Amino acid sequence: MAENFVESITNMEDDFAQWYTDIVKKAELVDYTGIKGCMVIRPAGYAIWENIQRELDRRFKETGVENCYLPMFIPESLLNKEKDHVEGFAPEVAWVTQGGGETLQERMCVRPTSETLFCDFYSHIVHSYRDLPKVYNQWCSVVRWEKTTRPFLRSMEFLWQEGHTIHATAEEAQARTEQMLNLYADFCEEFLAIPMVRGRKTDKEKFAGAEATYTIEALMHDGKALQSGTSHNFGDGFARAFGIQYTDKENKLVYAHQTSWGMTTRMIGAIIMVHGDNSGLVLPPLVAPVQAMIIPIQQKKEGVLDAAYALRDRLKATTRVKVDDTDKTPGFKFAEQEMRGIPVRIEIGPKDLANNQAVLVRRDTREKLVVSLDEIETKLAELLTTIQHDMLERARAHRDAHTYSATTMDEMKDIADNKPGFIKAMWCGDRACEDAIKEQAGVTSRCMPFAQEHLSDTCVCCGKKAKTLVYWGKAY
Repeated sequence: MAENFVESITNMEDDFAQWYTDIVKKAELVDYTGIKGCMVIRPAGYAIWENIQRELDRRFKETGVENCYLPMFIPESLLNKEKDHVEGFAPEVAWVTQGGGETLQERMCVRPTSETLFCDFYSHIVHSYRDLPKVYNQWCSVVRWEKTTRPFLRSMEFLWQEGHTIHATAEEAQARTEQMLNLYADFCEEFLAIPMVRGRKTDKEKFAGAEATYTIEALMHDGKALQSGTSHNFGDGFARAFGIQYTDKENKLVYAHQTSWGMTTRMIGAIIMVHGDNSGLVLPPLVAPVQAMIIPIQQKKEGVLDAAYALRDRLKATTRVKVDDTDKTPGFKFAEQEMRGIPVRIEIGPKDLANNQAVLVRRDTREKLVVSLDEIETKLAELLTTIQHDMLERARAHRDAHTYSATTMDEMKDIADNKPGFIKAMWCGDRACEDAIKEQAGVTSRCMPFAQEHLSDTCVCCGKKAKTLVYWGKAY
């Protein structure tokens, strides 16, 4: 029975895309709907998002962020105020043209992002330097009319948080932009066990209307990159478009400076593709909705279920723990626990009770550990900490082993064709070279990393003087 349960997952080495789809379905993270590109996030998937949301929100608030909520509709005239911004989002916008049977005088878009709404809001409430800064965030959904969709990674409607801040000076805005990017990177590494490359996007890849876009890039198991969080410095561009001025300490009227930053349910896809295996999900303990599943062995024998429940009651003060007391076979329960990615399985049966012990089984390595019931709280806590640490280190080792360097276009094309992963290469800063690299090697610029290296003096494409190291790759 257990074998049948996991047979239905396609082997990731045979078809990574199908393996991914199998996991999101079999682990009951999502279900498809009658609306193409829109998904039901099932309780198992939403519980992961709740943990992401809770931890991010805590970290945001430590930096002074306050939550608010703005409308989901944006009048067309408001969207059109910032030219680059509207051009960047126009292909993905969903429009509302009718309400209650009446044609609207002005059509409204369902928010693809909320810069314009926040700008309009800030123009009403920011008048003096005393009103600054405003450091706001909202948790909401947005709609982008995507042609190709995949659960969590790219859907027409998705959940996210979008932070929008407004500051007196360019320096303050830049500091906040970098602070939030680093917050995202630290969160992903510490909480999701996913190592990140931190850096700045090229002008070609930056957010529509931004002065500068910063990104964290992760490497998936198949060697493709995933943009995992972005932070944008808008300078005073949006403020000029929306007339957001304030009176400074010298009583002069000046424009404010703004930022925005966001992270989405796409991170659930990242967790699957970085940590998952051919048996299903592998969840880092900190983000796992259930950290330990107690599986009673020979549960119909006297005292076994009672012992399992008693153990759960002991552990639940420090661990998110459940008992699988269904009438399925232990083998099926093991396979189900593995499919759902629960970090630790606790086996307890008549022999264990006789020896005052339980068996702890790691989901990530399947290693078994026999522990005394007298010290199980301590041993379980230590094991969860170890698993969290080991998962990050394995993901980091995988990323580093799949990060290559190229100093010529021939090298770059060879790596892109034969070695999935990040490619580090020098770049002159010219858009024409960036376009040529995409055309010839099939990779895009992921970021100009903060941690710069000097691989050569010349651009990998044109041979002219190089300005910066860039991470390139194929991406989701």
